[in-house]
Amino acid sequence: MCPQPMRDVDFLALLVHRGRLAREQAQALLSELERGADLDQLLVKQVGWDAAEIERLRRTRVGEIPEIPGYEIRERLGSGGTANVFLAREKRTQRTFALKILKSELSAHERTRRAFIAEARILERLSHPGLVRGFGVARAGEVFFSRLEYVDGATLLELLDRGERFSEEEALRVVLEMAEVLRYLEGQGVVHRDVKPGNIMRAKDGRLALIDLGFAAADAAEGSTLGTVAYLSPERARGGGSSDIRSDIYSLGISLFHLAVGRLPFQGSDDREVLRMQVMQSLSSPELKSRGFSPHFQYFVEKMVAKEKEHRYQGWAELVEDVRAQIAGRDDLDFTRGPGERQDRPR
Repeated sequence: MCPQPMRDVDFLALLVHRGRLAREQAQALLSELERGADLDQLLVKQVGWDAAEIERLRRTRVGEIPEIPGYEIRERLGSGGTANVFLAREKRTQRTFALKILKSELSAHERTRRAFIAEARILERLSHPGLVRGFGVARAGEVFFSRLEYVDGATLLELLDRGERFSEEEALRVVLEMAEVLRYLEGQGVVHRDVKPGNIMRAKDGRLALIDLGFAAADAAEGSTLGTVAYLSPERARGGGSSDIRSDIYSLGISLFHLAVGRLPFQGSDDREVLRMQVMQSLSSPELKSRGFSPHFQYFVEKMVAKEKEHRYQGWAELVEDVRAQIAGRDDLDFTRGPGERQDRPR
């Protein structure tokens, strides 16, 4: 990854932005720059940096581009609240990885660092075709990073943002595949806590892969409040509720709606308003009735996003069975079934 050389004024601004220089120092240096002085020489004489450090700061855009021994960083793939993800080639093996790198300003935060390391270790012990693979966590100087399988594709949220829409059957197939992955995670003692289209990758070959177990690795005591607001279950939105798979079922139901309808069911001016809607308002969408969605599809959405978790699907096996039957064309759902009741199908 070879960044274009920065102008001195841009380099100076980055140094201030990333806390390497005080604003007053930068203003004094800028005055001398305007009189034709050389910035690198000023940084050596007035700030006390050596030439090698200045060259490194320029090369990495003041830490924006990581340098990890043994890896060639190719490009940034994405950025989240706690980490950036880069495409990288391991020089020794020539293998390609996605390197998830903890943001430098968070590496000293013990709880965040612990969750980052825990996520990498969880992924390393898991193996499922619908889950991005993890290859461990390491440290290079002050940089903490994990190695992940590189999935060449885009998240479903990126596809939605580009204008792609999913048919009823396509959306249900996504739900079926993700429910299978989440059932596997449950068997491994893991609750994802952040199911959403932005955490589902679709590779160029069509494979779907669930990513980002950062919230799954967080302290259990924090679990009730973790997640992305737009997909957060009412019990998590209220705070203080326990996290279990029925909360993930709710988030997957919101994702199903988003994929098929093309918008989120609860939209507000800020996160607080969306949280209030998640708790207080029932799902009401004219699109579910006006766009020709089947009664089965409406049933899945409404059952998955029921406000009370006792009224949702109570386990992944039940959800998988119903969705698989619908995709296979078996018209045998019992729409009168009460919460938690099993339905007996002819075998």
